[in-house]
Amino acid sequence: MIRRIAMCAGGIGLDALVATAAAVPASGAPRYSREQLQRDVDAIRDTGTTGVLAQVVNEKGSLKARSGVADLGTRRPVPWNGYYRVGSNTKTFVATVLLQLTAEGRVRLDDTVERWLPGLVRGNGNDGSKITVRHLLQQTSGLHDYSHYLPQDQDRTPETYRKVRFRSYRPEELVAMAMRHAPEFAPGERWSYSNTNYVVAGMIVEKATGNPWEHEVHERIIAPLGLAHTYSPGTSAYVPQPRAKFYERFTPGGPLVDVSVFSDGYADGGLTSTTDDMNRFLRALLGGRLLPAAQLAQMKQTVPATEWRVVYKDAGYGLGLAKRRTSCGTWAWFHGGSMFGVSSVNSVSADGGTSVEIMLATQPGEEKAKLAQLTAANELTDRALCGSR
Repeated sequence: MIRRIAMCAGGIGLDALVATAAAVPASGAPRYSREQLQRDVDAIRDTGTTGVLAQVVNEKGSLKARSGVADLGTRRPVPWNGYYRVGSNTKTFVATVLLQLTAEGRVRLDDTVERWLPGLVRGNGNDGSKITVRHLLQQTSGLHDYSHYLPQDQDRTPETYRKVRFRSYRPEELVAMAMRHAPEFAPGERWSYSNTNYVVAGMIVEKATGNPWEHEVHERIIAPLGLAHTYSPGTSAYVPQPRAKFYERFTPGGPLVDVSVFSDGYADGGLTSTTDDMNRFLRALLGGRLLPAAQLAQMKQTVPATEWRVVYKDAGYGLGLAKRRTSCGTWAWFHGGSMFGVSSVNSVSADGGTSVEIMLATQPGEEKAKLAQLTAANELTDRALCGSR
């Protein structure tokens, strides 16, 4: 998912599995072992990503594995506690904040965009008076995805990337890009993923609270959960150390380009985090620590996410949270996200008991390669969730 669904180096063997303070013996996941996790991580590496870091957490402890390298020049290993951009996982944080606000009676899911942001969504058939907060969070608004108008999406070349990597926009500018295009469909008619929805959602958070969305995410989620390595970089183009370098193959068979420096700090995909923090967030959310039962139930009311079913079996999208069917018949909840050069793939069990977070440090240059990468990552999450029951 680049933030949409379309979101080669030597590996590190079993000796690279370290017993960190977070790690536990193999009994931490009774039927999903360190060795299996390493095999699955190596399989992801073999799809062409330069580096992979995966972590599985349940009530008994944590398993981590890494493969590939963090830097094609130095060949150093992927850092165990590395930072990376988590892309559209940001949407789940923003949706959680808005649902907290609905629990407090400050925002209603049936409130219209026009009620909160008069005149913002207007023109070319777009009408904010017909789009609700629920439509935004569930990706059923019909709003066109602004990112199609960004220079780096229109001309995916290393030259354009270098030209625009420090460029930032105001949220109003991003929405204005989307307003150049007619709606994809009438609000509520069907589902289609659009980053514009969450840029608008972030603006509603600010209007309802008087604070930027980043402030509310920090005060309501990051600080209470102790997510010490999760933050919004704002307009900064840099991810702090330690981290892997992030690489993009702009054309099939083309060279890997270091795209580690890039500015994108919006409510649809602006957060930076770690596997430890992401797992803690996912387990807390599904475990009921962040939302009252009624609001968590609203978040989990899904519509068919047809476009995602090429990868995710029976995929459905709720309010900033998606579900898919696992091989053992259970539902896994997830979101995931991609930015220049890096992807986050995750899943969490319905009760929040087991979660998986994977960092992939390369974006391949063709759809077939992207599909192979996502498939391998999802096979890992599937085995981890089913093997930890």
